[in-house]
Amino acid sequence: MRRLFFYFLGLAFFGLCIFLTLEQGRKLPAPESAPAKAQSVISTPDAGAGAGSSLSLFANLRENFQDPLTRLFAQLILIVLAARVCGLLAAKTGQPAVIGEMIAGILLGPSLLGWAWPGMFHLIFSAPSLGPLRVLSQISVCLFMFVVGMELDVAELKEQAGRVVLISQMSILFPYMLGVVSSLFLFTTLAGPKTTFPVFALFVGISMSITAFPVLARILEERGLTKTPLGSTALLCAATNDVMAWVILALVVAIAKAASVASAAFSLGLIVIFVLVMLFWIKPLLPRWMGLAAQAGNTPGKTITAGVVVFIFASALATDVMGIHALFGAFLAGVVMPAHGELRDFLKLRLENFSSVFLLPLFFAFTGLRTQVGLLNDAGGWLLCLVLIVIATIGKLGATMLTARLTGVNWIDSFTLGALMNTRGLVELIALNIGYDLGIFSPRIFTMLIIMALVTTCMTGPLLAFGAYLRTRLLAANPA
Repeated sequence: MRRLFFYFLGLAFFGLCIFLTLEQGRKLPAPESAPAKAQSVISTPDAGAGAGSSLSLFANLRENFQDPLTRLFAQLILIVLAARVCGLLAAKTGQPAVIGEMIAGILLGPSLLGWAWPGMFHLIFSAPSLGPLRVLSQISVCLFMFVVGMELDVAELKEQAGRVVLISQMSILFPYMLGVVSSLFLFTTLAGPKTTFPVFALFVGISMSITAFPVLARILEERGLTKTPLGSTALLCAATNDVMAWVILALVVAIAKAASVASAAFSLGLIVIFVLVMLFWIKPLLPRWMGLAAQAGNTPGKTITAGVVVFIFASALATDVMGIHALFGAFLAGVVMPAHGELRDFLKLRLENFSSVFLLPLFFAFTGLRTQVGLLNDAGGWLLCLVLIVIATIGKLGATMLTARLTGVNWIDSFTLGALMNTRGLVELIALNIGYDLGIFSPRIFTMLIIMALVTTCMTGPLLAFGAYLRTRLLAANPA
């Protein structure tokens, strides 16, 4: 409460300073190039001075709101409050809080706020004011992907490598193929104006095949499944899926950004070298570079924390310069973090809390500002959106379920595993935003895929409940 008090006190102070500055500036002589009429308005009062003063006061207040800092404050307050409220409502309905935060971002965009109250929408989220919000949202996702990389348990993955790799790869390849085939019917009318079919098709494939590992982990934790064999398998499959998806995404981004085949090959060669250096040189040396705090289990100090933040941004910068998205570098920085001591727990606690409560809602809001549900203004658009949801679900859930059954998992657990792997969530939004930034997706297909990500993620809870119901019925029918 004390920090919140000082936050609002600072907001009031900055607003007051801007207001006083504008008032003082109105007393200055007009510029020589200004019209004579404008000078006389400033210097000569009239009979309606009282009313004019009142109008001038409100005009000054509105002018103060145009200040970038003041407007950014308003954006941050509205986004964080909306994300928190929607997150709590989602949790009460049995959905992960992140679902509510994703929906909050869409509600703040042109789909609801811009439609219901366009004046307020353009006042707070005018296009020129979105630059700082976009930068903050990208930083938030970099920190988020770093935490995701740290959660990848390579040692446990090796123990179940056979089953996990087979299930995770089939759960990528089949929906990826369906996405590429679907692109034949989507490219002409829904692709971005500056893309090519191969790049568009590969990106649609990515959007169909991604699993949101962090959201899946939260669902398992909330349902007490994390330590169960099924939960462990789901986490490992999702982690492997994410790694594979990010590798594919990095390759596609390199191809999309490259001006020629040679430049694409050069970018891919650089990223391969960078990955090898990170895994086989930097990873073994990191504990020694970080000192005893990373080895002896002591709580890391400010110097180590600052060093880790610099390392995250340096890794992100490196991959961005190489022609791969900065998020891949942040993810890789998390993968190579030392696995022993309290370093990982310390960093996860600090970065994940700050990122999930404050920074990630900015990303959701920025995504929502790009999502225009109003573009689906005909039955054909909504029907196509429904078809994409069905294709994505059949591809992901179906491939996972059948592959798990072939590896010896019973049908009910295979179905539950498929439902979990069908969770897309935040990771899907990240990939879609990259495609939108690169001009691969038009606003219309971008909106459809955003809705697909939300629906498939919301389906996870009901599908898990259905799987539990089937298990209960089976046990009741066969008590032995």
